[in-house]
Amino acid sequence: MKKDFLCLTDWTLEELEKIFDLSRELKAKQKQGEEHRLLQGQTLGMLFEKSSTRTRVSFEVGMYQLGGHALFLSSSSTQMGRGEPIKDTARVMSRYVDGIMIRTFSQAAVEELARLSDIPVINGLTDSYHPCQLMADLFTVIEHKTNYRDLTYCWIGDGNNMANSWINAAAVFGFELRIATPAGYEPDPQVMARAEKMGAKVIYTNDPLEAARGAQVLNTDVWASMGQEEEQKEREKAFANFQINGQVVAVADPECIVLHCLPAHRDEEITDEVIEGPHSVVFDEAENRLHVQKAIMASLMG
Repeated sequence: MKKDFLCLTDWTLEELEKIFDLSRELKAKQKQGEEHRLLQGQTLGMLFEKSSTRTRVSFEVGMYQLGGHALFLSSSSTQMGRGEPIKDTARVMSRYVDGIMIRTFSQAAVEELARLSDIPVINGLTDSYHPCQLMADLFTVIEHKTNYRDLTYCWIGDGNNMANSWINAAAVFGFELRIATPAGYEPDPQVMARAEKMGAKVIYTNDPLEAARGAQVLNTDVWASMGQEEEQKEREKAFANFQINGQVVAVADPECIVLHCLPAHRDEEITDEVIEGPHSVVFDEAENRLHVQKAIMASLMG
């Protein structure tokens, strides 16, 4: 039976840790120059309704390294952009390619695509979740820290798709998570309620210093995500104190690491000093999108 990668809570801890194990193996093979063509001759259809740098490049390069081929399909140049129903796209794509990665706005659209497709579907980002990024983030933590499930994680900024994904991760992996957002910018209440039912250890606050105190992993994202550009000025005021800077790093664990999914608006949500500083693992994190997504594709399509 086919399996999709739409949301972390659809997967068990054991299943996700197997993806980490495969990510480690594939990364080592690439670094050693060993071929790992696990998807020889297969094709991934990549549907984009949102712009992208890391998602497009990492999936496309990843398929090539796995021995397959990736097709970039933007909504502006396909029938999706002219209103073709998802149910038609799903059934046609299922007859052409071996897997689909979609980066779009609506989580409901991704779930409909997966339900109607005969092939695996990977969520490359929606307004609700960014599970591939979260897996790359955690894999980066695993590389830099031991016992990643015993650490305290801190999210500072918007209660956006990344915050929702961190809450899902806390529910699945069992680590402590602190979320600091301005009032009115909290994560999705349904995501919060589901995580609570699953026994997640999540603390919500409007004080970034309280959230960061003693934390081993600090994380943030832009104040205004794609589609929120008209709110930029309003958000700049609301988020003015929600920045990962020297003061925040100083109250965290002395050996803390700093994550950012990129692109970063330097000196807004994170200072240039921090992203270029000794605690930053941001570019290891960006590289790991490639290795983790290869493992996800190989697990679903192999």
